[in-house]
Amino acid sequence: MKMLKSTLAVVTAATALSISGFAQAGATLDAVQKKGFVQCGVSDGLPGFSVPDAKGNIVGIDADVCRAVAAAVFGDAKKVKFSQLNAKERFTALQSGEVDVLSRNTTWTSSRDAGMGLVFAGVTYYDGIGFLVNKKLGVSSAKELDGATICIQAGTTTELNVSDYFRANGLKYTPITFDTSDESAKSLESGRCDVLTSDKSQLYAQRSKLAAPADYVVLPETISKEPLGPVVRKGDEEWFSIVKWTLFAMLNAEEMGITSKNVEAEAKATKNPDVARMLGADGEYGKDLKLPKDWVVQIVKQVGNYGEVFEKNLGKETPLQIDRGLNALWNNGGIQYAPPVR
Repeated sequence: MKMLKSTLAVVTAATALSISGFAQAGATLDAVQKKGFVQCGVSDGLPGFSVPDAKGNIVGIDADVCRAVAAAVFGDAKKVKFSQLNAKERFTALQSGEVDVLSRNTTWTSSRDAGMGLVFAGVTYYDGIGFLVNKKLGVSSAKELDGATICIQAGTTTELNVSDYFRANGLKYTPITFDTSDESAKSLESGRCDVLTSDKSQLYAQRSKLAAPADYVVLPETISKEPLGPVVRKGDEEWFSIVKWTLFAMLNAEEMGITSKNVEAEAKATKNPDVARMLGADGEYGKDLKLPKDWVVQIVKQVGNYGEVFEKNLGKETPLQIDRGLNALWNNGGIQYAPPVR
């Protein structure tokens, strides 16, 4: 009888483990392959990260991460569909299965990574919260904002970080919250608030959409750490690994000098063993991820390496004109770094 009870206990524990989601590993990849595309959650319109272009196509660095995942899984970066989500909608959409991956200027925090059934797959963009003001306000530092009215997007980490900063510096402010980033920016432009606060990347993006961008300045202070990256549901290690290594492949390709223009030639003729492994000329490293042998070749050929994607969407030839800064590679003054394919 004791033996039977012990066996039943093990079966019950195994059943509970299955219900908790661990036995569901691989379910997302299976579903994605069955429907034939990756459903990607992006922002509700943030230039440089994810925004519709003149033809209605979603463009930006966050959108390109999803295209890279599609290129890895299907060999076709076009096999992706986008769901535009505001800050309040984004996590529910991922938790419910409405989207397969969330790639939407979303900050990696402990509560999101541990308490929401989600897991971050890496950092696409290292950012921090700042302040955008009209030059007519006559301030050159955030510490001069005592008594200011501040526009903040609801449902973001910005609300708590701004509160902490003002309290720590003995300053007072009046917050006005909005559901979308566009509403926040329009309120700054109309004079309803003195300051717009958000991730600095978002401030540069919103400034580019104002009627007179040159009238506004981003103050020098960065008051928080905001590592932004793709998010997936917890409990599916297979899909998590695919999204994570897609981003790593883009970073490694830049470090190795592999670009969209030379990747096919390098795959055929490289003498560098690290490059050969990454591009599938040596070994079967894609097999561990349940991906084709040329998964990295397809990512880089169709979407680009990390540097190409950054410059195309955010760099000095774009309206945002954002420097690489912390997002430069580790061997070029930044902190972007990826484990090796080997």
